[in-house]
Amino acid sequence: MISVRLRLRTKRLKNRSITTRDKMRIGVPKETWPGELRTALVPANAKKLIHSGFEIVAETGLGMGSGFSDDAYTDAGVTIQSDRQAILADSDVILRVRKPDASEISGLRRGVIHISFLDPFNERSLVDSLAASGVTAISMEMIPRSTRAQKMDALSSQANLAGYVTVIQAAYHSVKAFPMMMTPSGTIRPCRVFVIGVGVAGLQAIATAKRLGARVEAFDTRPVTAEQVRSLGAKFVEIDLGEVGQTEQGYAKALTAEQIALQKEGQKKVIAESDVVITTAQLFGRPAPVIVTRDMIEAMQPGSVVVDMAVETGGNVEGSVLDAVTEIGGVKVIGQGNLPSQVSRNASDMYSNNLLNLIEEFYDSESKQLVLDPEDEIIQAAVITRDGEIVNETIRNLNK
Repeated sequence: MISVRLRLRTKRLKNRSITTRDKMRIGVPKETWPGELRTALVPANAKKLIHSGFEIVAETGLGMGSGFSDDAYTDAGVTIQSDRQAILADSDVILRVRKPDASEISGLRRGVIHISFLDPFNERSLVDSLAASGVTAISMEMIPRSTRAQKMDALSSQANLAGYVTVIQAAYHSVKAFPMMMTPSGTIRPCRVFVIGVGVAGLQAIATAKRLGARVEAFDTRPVTAEQVRSLGAKFVEIDLGEVGQTEQGYAKALTAEQIALQKEGQKKVIAESDVVITTAQLFGRPAPVIVTRDMIEAMQPGSVVVDMAVETGGNVEGSVLDAVTEIGGVKVIGQGNLPSQVSRNASDMYSNNLLNLIEEFYDSESKQLVLDPEDEIIQAAVITRDGEIVNETIRNLNK
């Protein structure tokens, strides 16, 4: 029994992040990405981490974009500091929303644990730099979709809010009210909303549009989503694409060129009859497919609205422009990026919860260290670089 305990103890020591301090120091720099209002750590969660044994240093103005004052962090026990470079250079763990600027990587401590969105499929040079600098980089996009990891799934928490925002934007730009109204002046028919892509964002878009009183239809290449659509009171549009499916992580598989053509043909009539079209179709680690073409938009009534939620990854809608509202034949095409940042307070709360859950899952209260066991399924999936190497097999084998 004693030998078993010793082996477990040795394993924990081998895989933990070593620091000479009594407490691990978490550094949280302010987000610098243009238009990014979210923060990686909210005061309530900072207080919990400090109570668990961490020391936290945050950059001045960290939470202002989400409505959190420096005083709120100070009251939680956080040390506020204006020297950004010192925070990056002297922390054992760095928490961010966005990927780090390439110019800041050389200023990180060797062995630091860096946790943020990284976009590792499209940022190979950044990943190489992180590896060369000895950074243990955890990519929040790569958290697996499993029961155990659900509480850490930042992609889903942020997509949920993005789905809500798409409907609010559509309602703002639409020339029609969403609900049916019966008035002495006549009856107003409900707005017709068509949601393409029924993942986390699509389901929230359906639910939000229904709550606003719209008549909602939806389509997804995965037939298993039909029941979810109907459970929200929407109509599932049936389009026969032949053999389709989803990955082990629940993402839609890429369609063939023939299947994409069938999808476009099948949704043409629905789009033409819709007042609002919301597209959320994205392929994990790959460019988004174009599924709404210009001729489909031109067939819609003037005053209609199309929201392209996938605009940051190439776009689902022909003619959509990132961070712009364009007009095609009298139809507004919204290409707003970074949708969760539009509700930054809630998005920060959710993302901060994801990070808190991740840290608590791997924190050893006895040694007061983060223990990142390479054999753990979450660590295997989410850790991209470690000990000077790219350790994630999928990312390491890209472009080979």
